[in-house]
Amino acid sequence: MTRLFNDPADFADEMVDGFVAANRARVRKVHGGVARSTTSPAGTVALVVGGGSGHYPAFGGLVGHGLAAGAAMGNLFASPSAQQVTAVAKASEHGGGVLLSYGNYAGDVLNFDAAARALEAQGIDVRTVRVTDDVASADRTEAHKRRGIAGDLCVFKVAGAAAEQGRTLDDVAAVATKANDRTRSFGVAFSGCSLPGADEPLFTVPEGRMAIGMGIHGERGIGESDVPTADGLADLLVERLLTELPEGVEPRGSRVVPILNGLGSVKYEELFVVFGAVQRKLAAAGVEVVEPEVGELVTSFDMAGVSLTLFWLDDELAALWSAPADAPAYRKGGAVPQEPVTADVLEAGTVVPVTAGTDESQQSAAVVASAIAAIRATIAEHADELGRIDAVAGDGDHGIGMQRGSTAADRAAQDAAARGAGAGSVLAIAGDAWSDKAGGTSGAIWGAALEALGRVIGDESRPTAAEVQSAVHAATEAVLAFGAVPGDKTMVDALVPFDDVFTARVEAGDDLVSAWSAASAAASAAADATADLLPRMGRARTHGEDAVGTPDAGAISFALITAAVLTTLTTTKERQHA
Repeated sequence: MTRLFNDPADFADEMVDGFVAANRARVRKVHGGVARSTTSPAGTVALVVGGGSGHYPAFGGLVGHGLAAGAAMGNLFASPSAQQVTAVAKASEHGGGVLLSYGNYAGDVLNFDAAARALEAQGIDVRTVRVTDDVASADRTEAHKRRGIAGDLCVFKVAGAAAEQGRTLDDVAAVATKANDRTRSFGVAFSGCSLPGADEPLFTVPEGRMAIGMGIHGERGIGESDVPTADGLADLLVERLLTELPEGVEPRGSRVVPILNGLGSVKYEELFVVFGAVQRKLAAAGVEVVEPEVGELVTSFDMAGVSLTLFWLDDELAALWSAPADAPAYRKGGAVPQEPVTADVLEAGTVVPVTAGTDESQQSAAVVASAIAAIRATIAEHADELGRIDAVAGDGDHGIGMQRGSTAADRAAQDAAARGAGAGSVLAIAGDAWSDKAGGTSGAIWGAALEALGRVIGDESRPTAAEVQSAVHAATEAVLAFGAVPGDKTMVDALVPFDDVFTARVEAGDDLVSAWSAASAAASAAADATADLLPRMGRARTHGEDAVGTPDAGAISFALITAAVLTTLTTTKERQHA
């Protein structure tokens, strides 16, 4: 149980502020995360890592010489937004291109890929290496679908060392890919973790039992067993990983880096007892252990759990693993002299620009801002219920993620409208803020949807019903681009009926309020009907059978949002005719 926090919604931001205050010699705060506060040679590759907060020392604690140049840090267990990743990468790069590396989770993939496109559009060369070390998360025939857990450290360390040597971007990406291909991890948990302000952990394990193969975001394991002795746990972990050897690796005579990783609440003393057994087990298999790590390296907030990573070396990987590193939470080798960045770099920030709208568009912007405020209120009212629905087969964070996103969008929209932005700019700025603070898949989706709405609405005039219909269809297309289709049990199952009905009613001559009302009713009915569907996308697909009988949280939240907007549109119409 997390005890020390202020407002839970501000926890991640306050954590970053405190982390930077404690480590100013190595890191500086930038929009979206942290970057090195020391200089790097011009023309070298910048390794930018990242993911949700709650995994310290990943990801900010791994920023420093010989490791990452920057870390994009999302909210707790939520991926950083594309805007965050882009901002961190731009603050971290120094002419040699950017390697993006992160754990293979849906939200991270969506946002880091979007950031890569944005960076390339600005002339920055980008490569990506996703970490896929968790053998429990997919069969070896679909290894590309596996999650990244404590194996992050192996890939980041090797890539950071290669970048420090001045290798080209393609070379750094290639050696990071090789490190990922030769890394395997497997973990267990004795209890779930509790996020700040939460009354219950994200999952529970019966007393005397442990979850096998759990994830690091509150995902339940793929099985359960009785808690073994320390020797018994070492046997389980080592034996499982010795059945998952990289291609061409035979245990006897091979070199391996074992990483015994505590997930948040297992004491170091316990880890050392287990590691002694791991060492003996590997020695019996004829494996040579090289520079092992024991401790908290990639955690899951306060989860009581342990994972074992085996990183199989060749000569190149061994040299890079042993190379010096100096980050807040990870140091290896002798001290390396470093120069601090200049004051102007240290204090550099970002300001969201505002495009002034015409008088008509500013009037529409006020309506847009009112609608987003209504969305925030509706989501706040239903956040707990949305989290409960999501927890049936997901990780239970949909409600709090939507609350963070809508709250940030509301603040940004009110500020932009007050500064004279047009309706389109207010929507786009709100979308950036939503994506930035919500993180995760839903944050990326809502950010893209609001950006599409704003792009079509523009800042020149008061939009007609037909123009709003075109904007809604553009937003639908933006969401569909993420890959979900009707029937997957996602937000799309409510969005597409909304778009279809809204288009039909506008084309039939209905005014905006009447058309929106009919479409909102269709979305609500479609959202309720998702209870009968089996999820085919996202984290819920792993435990999809549990979700049958419960509607999709994303579809329900979409329906609630359309109803909130309807209330604003109706009120505006009544005032105009009063």
